[in-house]
Amino acid sequence: MADPKGFLKFPRETPTRRPVPLRLRDWSEVYEEFPDDKLERQASRCMDCGIPFCHQGCPLGNLIPEWNNLVHRHDWREAIERLHATNNFPEFTGTLCPAPCEAACVLGINSDPVTIKQVELQVIDHAFKEGWVTPQPPVTKTGKKVAVVGSGPAGLAAAQQLTRVGHDVVVFERADRIGGLLRYGIPEFKMQKSRLDRRLQQMRAEGTRFRASTDVGTDITAEQLREEYDAIVLAGGATAWRDLPVPGREVEGVYQAMEYLPWANHVQQGDIDAPPITAEGKDVVIIGGGDTGADCLGTAHRQGARSVTQLEIMPMPPEQRTPGMPWPTYPMVYRVSSAHEEGGQRLYSVNTTEFLADADGKLRGLRIVEVRRDSSGRFVPIEGTERELPAQLVLLAMGFLGPEKGKLLTDLGVELDQRGNVARDANFMTSVEGVFSAGDMGRGQSLIVWAIAEGRSAAAGVDAYLTGRDVLPKPIAPTDRPIS
Repeated sequence: MADPKGFLKFPRETPTRRPVPLRLRDWSEVYEEFPDDKLERQASRCMDCGIPFCHQGCPLGNLIPEWNNLVHRHDWREAIERLHATNNFPEFTGTLCPAPCEAACVLGINSDPVTIKQVELQVIDHAFKEGWVTPQPPVTKTGKKVAVVGSGPAGLAAAQQLTRVGHDVVVFERADRIGGLLRYGIPEFKMQKSRLDRRLQQMRAEGTRFRASTDVGTDITAEQLREEYDAIVLAGGATAWRDLPVPGREVEGVYQAMEYLPWANHVQQGDIDAPPITAEGKDVVIIGGGDTGADCLGTAHRQGARSVTQLEIMPMPPEQRTPGMPWPTYPMVYRVSSAHEEGGQRLYSVNTTEFLADADGKLRGLRIVEVRRDSSGRFVPIEGTERELPAQLVLLAMGFLGPEKGKLLTDLGVELDQRGNVARDANFMTSVEGVFSAGDMGRGQSLIVWAIAEGRSAAAGVDAYLTGRDVLPKPIAPTDRPIS
């Protein structure tokens, strides 16, 4: 183990966030540098448990005690080898994953858990800086062609695994740049796109090809895809957003979060000078209290919103675990993200009943009411609590309902499960032979770490189907569910 008394000698310490007034002036990541010597001390807190429950918390099966020990012993070169053994993109999970591994850390039963996520991020950043992350092209080629539809974390993980074992892989993306939500859903302050670009450079050098601005199903038909490729991986995500069908929904000024967030990324990419949908000078209301809502919150702050209010229909969560969320499950407790730290108001147990327009048909506010749950679990309004909130911009961040049921899925003829996701068998193959599904498209809205795990597992299924081999790791099964 790293240090038998490390968890007794050193308290948990994480990077400091840059001062709010400073970071609101730019779109850089919010955290300050964390010295390597401090990180090595944090890694020494790992107890190398007899049963490391952090493995259960991580669907990738990351070898967490091993690379904690290596970092503690200053062996960063070997640490990245152990990290890459299970995770294609630790820079993505290190910045974006909510770290269910830390929630499952044994030390967290009665103390602060190990800073696993920060160790992971710093190891990969160190490796890129030292030039240890190099292309791994295949030794031999199989002659098989694979199409991956969708360039988010699941699609990229599947593509890299399949390229490295010798298949000719093409990744299709309907946006103008590769990356999926990593590119146009995650704000720059949460993950700078240089992290994505350097990984794509490695993948291109390995032989993966990318075709952006290609709407599969229209620009290239399902029939053409089946004719030209030996296997297909559907990794388009759960992009069918949840709407709020209340009176006034059609009023100008009410948008889905994913109609709003990508424009800020386009500005940062240098495509446009100003976004067509902006929070500047406006009273903004965000409906939805999850990660996407927090992304909208931080974006609105940087655009100069006059005020921001975030609404959540659920009651305010507790600050600590309750008997209903015991260790090692991921606890649904009250959290303050960097965006929440920057300002705004959070209202819980409220429901929106109407969007209000001014004389010109533009949004002027919304009507809300406090709610409680009745004995059947339904949300019912509390009489006398109705009120109006001023708003010139409302952003709906209420989650996603599954994959878009468009021309691609229809023409392929894949079956859907009871939840509306693309059904697949134990090898991640859909009801159509040679067509596989990975990530949120088959799983439903989930975490980035599950997307990468699904991509790796689907790649194993594809390779076995094409070659009969059993050489790629398969960290999860299609029926696996988070421990939360």
